[in-house]
Amino acid sequence: MQLSKLLLASVLLGVISVGTASAETKPTEITIATEGAYEPWNFTGPDGKLAGFEIDLANDLCARMKIKCTIVAQDWDGLIPSLNAKKFDAIMASMIVTEKRLAVISFSEPYAPTAAAFMVDKTGPLANLPGTGTTVDLAGDKAKVEQELQPIKDALKGKTVGAQVSTANAVFLDTYFKGVVDPREYKTVEQHDLDLQAGRIDAVVAQKTSLTATLRKDDFKDYTIAGPTFKGGVFGQGIAAGLRKDDTVLKSMFDAAIKAAKADGTINKLAQKWIKTNLD
Repeated sequence: MQLSKLLLASVLLGVISVGTASAETKPTEITIATEGAYEPWNFTGPDGKLAGFEIDLANDLCARMKIKCTIVAQDWDGLIPSLNAKKFDAIMASMIVTEKRLAVISFSEPYAPTAAAFMVDKTGPLANLPGTGTTVDLAGDKAKVEQELQPIKDALKGKTVGAQVSTANAVFLDTYFKGVVDPREYKTVEQHDLDLQAGRIDAVVAQKTSLTATLRKDDFKDYTIAGPTFKGGVFGQGIAAGLRKDDTVLKSMFDAAIKAAKADGTINKLAQKWIKTNLD
C-alpha cells in the first residue's frame, strides 16, 4: 500500500512538473485571437483579411519576440473562455484590464489607455449633453463623480442606450445609470451603431477611439460625440493582451516587446495610422 502511494505521488509530481515546464517554456509559435469587428482597432476588411491597429501591432510584437504568430477572429463573448480552453494563446482585441477579468486570466503590459463616451444624433435632444468637452475620472472622489454625473443622468433619463455585451461600457451603464436609462446590449458595436442610425435607440456608449472612427464614415456624418469622456474605475487599467495565468514566460515576452514598441515610437506610429492620435 505504501509503495502504491509513493508511486501515485511520483506520477502526480511528474504531471505537475510537466505542466509547469510547458507553461515555463519559451514558445516558438502562438495563435492570437482578435474580434475582427472593432474598427479601427481590429476589423475584417473587404478582402476578408483582418486589419487594424491591433493586427499591425500583433505582427510587430511577434517579430520582436522572434516567434511565428497566427491571428484568428473569435466572437467577443467567447474570447476569454476559448483562451482558457487553449484554443489560442493570447487575446488582442481592445480588451480592457479589469479586476473581474484579472480573476480568470492574466494581462500583459498595457499598450493603450482607454476612455469612453456617448455618441448621439447631432440634431437630436441629446446633442448638447452636459459635460461635453470635459473628462470624468470615475476613480476619483465618489461625491465629486456623482455630482458630475447627475446632469447627464437627468438628460438621459428614460432614454435607450446601447453598449456591446460583456464590455466595460455595459458595466458602466449598469453601475452608474441603472434605473435611469433603458440599457440595450449588442453582440458587436456595428449592431448598436446601426440601431442608433435607425432610430431604435437614443445613444450608444463605446470607446472614444472607436466612436471617432465611426464618425469618419459618410453614413454617420449626422452623429456626434456628446457629454464627457469617461476614464478610470470600471474602465480599468488600460488595454492589454490577454493571456492564461500560467503562461508566465509568454507574458514576460509580451511585456518586453510592448515596452520596446512604446520606447521606439512604434505604438504611436501605428496609432497615428489607424486611430489618428498618439496613445501616450
